[in-house]
Amino acid sequence: MDFEPEMLATLPMWFVAFLLSTTCHEAAHAWAAKLGGDPTAAHGGQVGIDPLPHIRREPVGMVVVPLISFFMMGGNWMIGWASAPYDPRWAARHPRRAAWMAAAGPGANLALVLLTAAAIHVGIATGWLSQPLAPDYTHIAVLADGGDSILTMFLSVLFTLNLLLFLFNLLPVPPLDGQAAIGLFMREGTARRWNEISRSGGFAMAGLLVAWVVFGRIFGDAFLLALNALYPGSGYSYQ
Repeated sequence: MDFEPEMLATLPMWFVAFLLSTTCHEAAHAWAAKLGGDPTAAHGGQVGIDPLPHIRREPVGMVVVPLISFFMMGGNWMIGWASAPYDPRWAARHPRRAAWMAAAGPGANLALVLLTAAAIHVGIATGWLSQPLAPDYTHIAVLADGGDSILTMFLSVLFTLNLLLFLFNLLPVPPLDGQAAIGLFMREGTARRWNEISRSGGFAMAGLLVAWVVFGRIFGDAFLLALNALYPGSGYSYQ
């Protein structure tokens, strides 16, 4: 692990971006479940952007692992996890509502991607920000003079992290949200059987392994597509 001063200076920015992204994801799950008739997560205080209820539920995934991963990755990334409880009996009775609950989490991350993109364009329009010549995951926007700041890094990290959470969680394998969200395109009985089968014990580990391999191969291309959508006509490509 490395503890250089520059890295320590960016740690709060990374942690705030991670907490905001993860909390919004889980709060969206909880809110959709509440609307669908399951108040389990709402009773735990998870419908909202206060990260504390989520930290209390998953302290390792929300605090310990993100901090350790930040230093192990040289201050260039942060990973972790969280969860929102729900009543499995409710999900079994209402598989379509459960599918909406699953889709709400990635939907929140997509909303944050779009809001961040809008903030970047406002910054460019006001002369505060500019488009980088060679963007990467943590430098999607720079100051108008070409320099960098904690705020520009925050916007960049928020954009990339939420793009990752949106796409990764939509992969249609258990235990990711995409597996349950497929139920939106099925008849209710079919969706119920699909959930019963895919929640069987061995599928979760296999699904994570598949997701890890597949996502590592597609995210670079997805990131380039997102950059070219953010800056139309730029023609960014691999060097």
